Amino acid sequence: MNKRLPPLFLAIPCFLPLLWRLLQKGASEPAGLVSDAAFGLLVFCLALYLPRLMRIALVGFWALFQAGSQELLASMQRLPSWQDLHYLADPSFIKNSTQGLHLASPVLSGVLLVSALLSGFFTIRPPAKRFFFIGLTLAGVLLAIQAPLDRHLGEASIAARYNPLHWFVADAIATPSKQADPDLPMTVLPASLRTLDLSGRSLLSGKGRAKNVLIITLEGIPGLYYPQIRQAMGVPAGPFEMQELAQNTPDATLVPDFVTHSHQTIRGLYAMLCGDFSKFSYEMSKAFEVQTNAARAGACLPAQMAENGWETHYLQGAGLAFMNKDKVMPAIGFQHVHGSEWFTEPDPYPFMWGKTDPVFFRGARRYIADLQAKHRPWLLTLLTVGTHQPYAAPDAIVARYPNRMIATSAILDDAVGEFLRGIREDGVLEDTLVIITSDESHGDAIADWISSWGLMVILAPEGKALPRIKTGSYGMLDITASVLDYLGLPPPASIIGRSFFRDYTTPREMISYTTSKLRWHTADNRRFECTAGGPCNVGTAPSLIGIPPADFGPDRKDHAPQLFAMAATLDHKLTSRARIQRLHFGDGKIIDLPETLTNEWTDNLVGAQYLDFPDHSKVHVSIRVKALDAPSEGIQLKLTLRQFEKLVQGVDPPAFPRLHAGEESRIAFDIDNPTRANPSPFT
Repeated sequence: MNKRLPPLFLAIPCFLPLLWRLLQKGASEPAGLVSDAAFGLLVFCLALYLPRLMRIALVGFWALFQAGSQELLASMQRLPSWQDLHYLADPSFIKNSTQGLHLASPVLSGVLLVSALLSGFFTIRPPAKRFFFIGLTLAGVLLAIQAPLDRHLGEASIAARYNPLHWFVADAIATPSKQADPDLPMTVLPASLRTLDLSGRSLLSGKGRAKNVLIITLEGIPGLYYPQIRQAMGVPAGPFEMQELAQNTPDATLVPDFVTHSHQTIRGLYAMLCGDFSKFSYEMSKAFEVQTNAARAGACLPAQMAENGWETHYLQGAGLAFMNKDKVMPAIGFQHVHGSEWFTEPDPYPFMWGKTDPVFFRGARRYIADLQAKHRPWLLTLLTVGTHQPYAAPDAIVARYPNRMIATSAILDDAVGEFLRGIREDGVLEDTLVIITSDESHGDAIADWISSWGLMVILAPEGKALPRIKTGSYGMLDITASVLDYLGLPPPASIIGRSFFRDYTTPREMISYTTSKLRWHTADNRRFECTAGGPCNVGTAPSLIGIPPADFGPDRKDHAPQLFAMAATLDHKLTSRARIQRLHFGDGKIIDLPETLTNEWTDNLVGAQYLDFPDHSKVHVSIRVKALDAPSEGIQLKLTLRQFEKLVQGVDPPAFPRLHAGEESRIAFDIDNPTRANPSPFT
């Protein structure tokens, strides 16, 4: 009996993820079932033949990885990526995330860990070696079966198609090849991804009436939770609706088609406060990169408002050290930055991340009262933390809801409803623009695209003069442009986006990277969803978010490399280059170039600007250049002409002479343009 019992215990943790998926989903996720079986069999075969200590390490790792992955899936609707490993080195993250052991799947986690532990108590006599090779061969066959299933079911979520460890390995293998694509010049990207667009018809008569700006950021809340927003997007009701928030914003403008560009709070804060896309990968956030880029940090909303006379304040319910918000927020222009240490009211129940939402909002109301008493214009950004895993909710309240995450969302709903009633009574809304949004979306099991669906509710003194439903596609990056537009402040050249306070007749591109999928909506209403190392799915849809279109299917033209390359270009736009020289243009513009030409696409004077010429036109080009400084051997400039990625044939511009310090040169030539090209990154 003892000889037969240990392999049984070993099989339990190895194949429990497969059994759990069958119990939860039945046969509706065939690719995921095959993936669970393949990796469970690999672990089982290896563990049978390993020495006891190595077996304990392997099975223990497998059990912890599967249990942790299920918790991440429950909280963020995504599987872990290899870039998440740095969290394991953060003691505050580990402590705060595991304190209280409020598990979304306690049965699965408990059985996994107990069975893994028991399997190490026995000495296993492995079967004949042929069983090992048979097992490995069968696992290989299962993986070979999973690959075409994965491609065929590409519209399903990553979690539906992969075992967590399988996805972790596949993503780690695919990511370096994805990152190896060379960065494209910014001008190859559609204009809506690299420029500010305030061309729409203004909804305001002049600038807005509010003098203050309040940005309320609700941790992880998707647009799904606001009833009228959900209805406007044609999405069935989810597990919860924020009725208090809805009842206290009857005069608000709602933006249903509102995109969160990525996971993680610090990325969301960067996008909304700096008028830029957060990264479409799990690489280091731009919020950290902007700290060493003073010019770009100065273009962020807090810095712009501080420069124009506003007091700028940041207040969050969590401590500031995690994700370096104590350094990031001052760098982008907040003059006063406070975390959980600012609050004096004790919490009715402890929460490891910081202040519970009711305590936070009561403190925020007092904070605003102090600002109002100064009679100076102010910007205040608030960030809640109660709906962050493992969630701030007492067990008595959790028992009334489907899970702990929904319970904390209900607590947040009550708290923000009470807060809005309070500041309305205090007269704050009479002279304050209020933007209620989310830093990211914790998604929902309804569909993985909900992780790209954020919340946008706008309260302005203009009230019903603004539309109840603001049509058009918007994202977190548009908050900075919208606030500056509302206040009538001149926007800096480096921000991008559109304004909520304008109506646009032209479509735009929109991007997000959530649940390990790059989602891309083009100006011609094509919606792409791509995973690293795999093809895209594509269909015709009016938005990046919403129910997938009827024609959603495999992208036969394989745009995945092109889309990931363009996303990487946006990701790396803030990265500073080492060893640069500065070139001064006649209009005062300064461009930094490396000393040695390494890429003629990016290392050039004019930034590879695209110009659109009409049919049968003649273009006269005149260039004057002066060497303000040069090494003793002088400098040699090179002019390259391209139509998109191809060199232009038949045009032979004169060469620049070698220039020494103080010397000046001019060249001129003509270009005949027989046909007009239509610029598009997808041609």
